[in-house]
Amino acid sequence: MIHTNTTTFHPDTFFLVGIPGLEAFHGWISLPFRSVYLMALLGNATILLVIWFDHMLREPMFYFLAILSAIDLALCTSSVPMLGIFWFDAHEISFGSCVTQMFLIHTFTGMESVVLLAMAFDRYVAICVPLHYTTILTPQVLAGIGVVIIMSPVLLMLPIVDLTHRLPFCDARVIAHCYCEHMGIAKLACASICINAIYGLSVASFLLLDVALVGISYAHILCAVFCLPSRDARHKALNTCGSYVGVMCVFYAPSLFSFLTHRFGKNIPRYVHILVANLYVVIPPALNPFIYGVRTKQICDYVVRAFTSKCGVFLFL
Repeated sequence: MIHTNTTTFHPDTFFLVGIPGLEAFHGWISLPFRSVYLMALLGNATILLVIWFDHMLREPMFYFLAILSAIDLALCTSSVPMLGIFWFDAHEISFGSCVTQMFLIHTFTGMESVVLLAMAFDRYVAICVPLHYTTILTPQVLAGIGVVIIMSPVLLMLPIVDLTHRLPFCDARVIAHCYCEHMGIAKLACASICINAIYGLSVASFLLLDVALVGISYAHILCAVFCLPSRDARHKALNTCGSYVGVMCVFYAPSLFSFLTHRFGKNIPRYVHILVANLYVVIPPALNPFIYGVRTKQICDYVVRAFTSKCGVFLFL
């Protein structure tokens, strides 16, 4: 009997191009990305600190908002190494670091999608069935939702890590992207990636399911809002829901565009794909604190009180 030894070669490093076709402008492109990251860092840290220190903010809405802020911090921070490409031409990344970054970005993206769905469900219960709010969203239910938010994306992404490790890469090691993501790595393999592509699409289908469920929730919310007798109440509810829907569109549209472009967008310029792919890892984390935080009266009041008290102490000194 003849035994054949099959070895899988993983390159020591990959080379991240950045934004193909716009290499000469990397320095300028880095400026808005840096500013947006700092906004995300400051905004989400503020939300977490306010919810942590203000013991009055213990409603389910603030529970989900705290989870969202923590995920946003993790998501935008996991993509921060791309600033090294823009500033220091640090294009090299080890195979292990690349796979880790891929896992983290996709996992945190999935977590953000699930927590946005949970927040839509929270608003649906609060507006459509307010009398049953406390009986539906019990501490046990909230704990279960929290486990689903954390564990479901992790379990979905673990097979992708295994599938990536099984691929032989031969000599190809140039990734036309700012950060490592699944299909960008898989396309470098010198073997069939059908299983990777099929599984990637199945994971993307869960994102589409989240979008559909969020849409259904807000459709019911809008129906309930239009039935409100007070015009001011309708205007306030529509204004709030409109902002939430806008943020969700900013997150879901670029992420779905990026996932589907890898499979079907052969005629889309690479720099367009990469720029849009960067949007969903930096823009939503920067916008969420202002949309969900600034429009939440309790959080605004706490920040104003803290700021004015500090200013008062400073003036007194």
